[in-house]
Amino acid sequence: MDVQHTVFSVAGYPLHRIDFNPQTFSDADLLWLPHHHQLQNAVRKRKAEHLAGRIAAVHALRDRGHNQIPAIGSQRQPLWPPGLFGSISHCNSTALALVASHPVGVDIENIMTPTLCEEIASIILNEDERRILLASPLPLTTALTIAFSAKESLLKALCALAPPLGDFTAARLVAISADSVQLIIYPTENPRFNGRRYRVCWQSDHHHIVTLCAAA
Repeated sequence: MDVQHTVFSVAGYPLHRIDFNPQTFSDADLLWLPHHHQLQNAVRKRKAEHLAGRIAAVHALRDRGHNQIPAIGSQRQPLWPPGLFGSISHCNSTALALVASHPVGVDIENIMTPTLCEEIASIILNEDERRILLASPLPLTTALTIAFSAKESLLKALCALAPPLGDFTAARLVAISADSVQLIIYPTENPRFNGRRYRVCWQSDHHHIVTLCAAA
């Protein structure tokens, strides 16, 4: 599979980016993965995305002095070396990976269309959150994508600390700025997180939104 590796920074963290051409993917490419047999029944798109994500993860791990490919855990999560935490995300033909010494979450999303915004706004936002986004100077399509992606990144980061927090209602948006979002955890099955506030950073390249949460 044809890939291109680059590195960029969000909130001081290096994100490893793999841009790939899924049309050039073949099943033989998966043999690079020690766990390739676990993907034999996946669809072609999933295989290409998984491979690109693991390539990004290998580059991120090399920055930390490790030369290995994260295996697949019992909950389908990447398995990182002891003492390290990581996150992988992909969107269309781009994959991202981040590795740190504390829990982190990264997410990449296409900026939503107005139609998609209308379809999912009520699923991921309550009325207070919607008012905050409407009051922001950002276009609603961009603001809603940021909110969605920020919640994804936060839930990914917190999964390393406790069982999954559930759906998007576990984290509520309380502020949005030109480079970050403030989220607060409301009553969940994990009481130790209740009321905790997290800052999630975001960047845009006019086509995608990338968010990053460090839960240190």
